[in-house]
Amino acid sequence: MSESKNYKIETKCVQSGYTPANGEPRVLPIYQSTTYKYDSSTHLGDLFDLKAPGHMYSRISNPTVDAVEKKIADMEGGTGAVLTSSGQAANLLAILNITSAGQNIISMSSIYGGTINLFAVTLKRLGIEVRFVTPQMSDEEVASHIDENTRMFFGETIANPALVVFDIERYAKIAHDHGIPLVVDNTFATPILCRPFEFGADIVIHSTTKYMDGHAQVVGGVVVDGGRFDWTKGDKFKELTTPDESYHGVVYTKDFGVENAYFTKLRVQLIRDFGTPLAPMPAYLLNIGLETLALRMERHCSNALTVAKYLEQSDKVAWVNYPKLEGNSEYALAEKYLPLGACGVISFGVKGGRDAAVKFMDSLKMATIVVHVADARTSVLHPASTTHRQLTDEQLVDAGITPELVRFSVGIENVEDIIADIEQALEASQK
Repeated sequence: MSESKNYKIETKCVQSGYTPANGEPRVLPIYQSTTYKYDSSTHLGDLFDLKAPGHMYSRISNPTVDAVEKKIADMEGGTGAVLTSSGQAANLLAILNITSAGQNIISMSSIYGGTINLFAVTLKRLGIEVRFVTPQMSDEEVASHIDENTRMFFGETIANPALVVFDIERYAKIAHDHGIPLVVDNTFATPILCRPFEFGADIVIHSTTKYMDGHAQVVGGVVVDGGRFDWTKGDKFKELTTPDESYHGVVYTKDFGVENAYFTKLRVQLIRDFGTPLAPMPAYLLNIGLETLALRMERHCSNALTVAKYLEQSDKVAWVNYPKLEGNSEYALAEKYLPLGACGVISFGVKGGRDAAVKFMDSLKMATIVVHVADARTSVLHPASTTHRQLTDEQLVDAGITPELVRFSVGIENVEDIIADIEQALEASQK
């Protein structure tokens, strides 16, 4: 592991996490077991008291899952990671790890619709308030939403599907000035295009279901700890700085160090209690996807920019939103945070509104309509009537979604074939 930290990101995709010893399998094995054998009850007791390293039960940890967690943490530049059963589980646990009823978090409004629903509906029922802010607000306006009960600031590197680029350094400063961590969902960017810890983020989240898996095979999520936030400063994060009676008084910051406290607690307490681990087989499949992540992201980005430039010239398209297009409102931030590309997702409006957008999608032959995004195959979705249909009209506007908006996820096929499919479908949309 220590050697791998010096590798470039492309090498980490392949080499990090698992290092076979002499005579062991070259490929990460699938440890398809729920339980483990011990030579003494004392050893097992030490595991349950968190006094010894090792695996006690696969609901909490597993060797296959552990190797993939180590790889992702290394790729992001974090101190540790915890894989979860989905991206939404990662979001939920990342918040509940340090936030309780009566407290609040700050979130950008231009985020994934499912996350908005989690924040605005489910967390509200748990007694946690989510206060939404927009990029248009001044630093003073944003800061006015923070009080003594605020526990974190949340944003997405590239918002889904509005494609707003999160100004990580700006919001990291606001968060840190008020003694709270910055949590960044890095799903669309992946650590290939952006590593938020390098810009001041404290916790990074992914839906591994998307580009990390890359093949629409397994649902999963991950929480990565940057290990840099000082949880002991002030008295906001008592979950980490006072005894956990469920582990005989363990104090996470004291017993595991400030750099490991957050992800250790999330694993041994929340994964244990909520039962949301990633299973060994999905972790194994995820690892296969991670090995080609750098190659795929390069193709996704180059294809997407070519497609975006084509759409920009089409007289059948009302507007195109892709952060790496010169003249795009997000271009400057994309150049800063996403120099290698802004993922494979494009948003655009078909002339003729909602009906034309639906006709366009129904006319595609290669690209498929799916409730998914960010895998090897080109796909398309109408967010206002599908993934974001639970949102109010006001929430749709805040999320950057209009009735004619089409979310187009450019795959790794030959870009000429992708454009040919778009061209014939646009032609059909105007008839």
